[in-house]
Order: sequence, then structure tokens, then C-alpha cells
Amino acid sequence: MEGVFSHSIDAKGRLFIPARLKDELGESFHVTISHEKCLEAYSETGWTEFTQKVEALPRLRQSKFRPFFAHAVACTLDSQGRILLPQQLRDFAGLKKNVAVVGAGKRAQFWDSDTWGAVDDVETSPENLLSAMEDLG
Repeated sequence: MEGVFSHSIDAKGRLFIPARLKDELGESFHVTISHEKCLEAYSETGWTEFTQKVEALPRLRQSKFRPFFAHAVACTLDSQGRILLPQQLRDFAGLKKNVAVVGAGKRAQFWDSDTWGAVDDVETSPENLLSAMEDLG
């Protein structure tokens, strides 16, 4: 998934999902917490792959992933292309009103717009981009 889209959460906690990401996420997908201060959305296929990778780990290492499953919710798009984000997830990511919906490879991320702006400034620095490219060889 790729691109950055600006949307707002309405008073009921609903977030519009851009058409380009809807095509990749599908009508139903999973949203959970992230290792960063954002939420991550996985298509059904992506969620299954994630789950299978965790289940393939030794039992003691699987417990590290419990928070990702404990805080996950299955989301289905309403007729207007929105999902309902539970308050606990909005609180985790600091989502109040303005949200950056960010394509992040096999998943999408939901960031508070101001937080995303600060992260994006750091991540798009020439030094960081060069380091990323060096990681690829």
C-alpha cells in the first residue's frame, strides 16, 4: 500500500478509508496497535500471514505478540467507506480529529496528523533516506 491521505475522525469515531487503500485492504480487515504511536490495518490475507508467522515462533516468543492480538479489531466498511475505531485504539495512537492514513507496504497506518508530520520530517531527511537505501544494498 502506498500514499498519504488526510482525513478526519467524526464524533462517533468513524474514519474514512481512501478508495485506493480500500481496494487493497478489502471490505473487511483488521486494525491493531503498532510498535509506533499509530494503528496498523491488515487485509484479511495480511492478518492471516501475520498470525501464521507468530504461531510458527516458539511458545515463549509468541507471548511478545499478545498485545497485537489483544487490541485487534475486525473492521468492516460501512456504506460510506468508513470504519469505526474503538476509543481504546484511538487513545493508543493519540487520534483525536485529523488523521494521516499512510500506506506502509503490506499494511496501512493511521497516525495523528501532527505526529505523522514530525515522523515524516525525520524519515524523509537525506541522511535517513540514504541509510534506508544502504540497508537494501
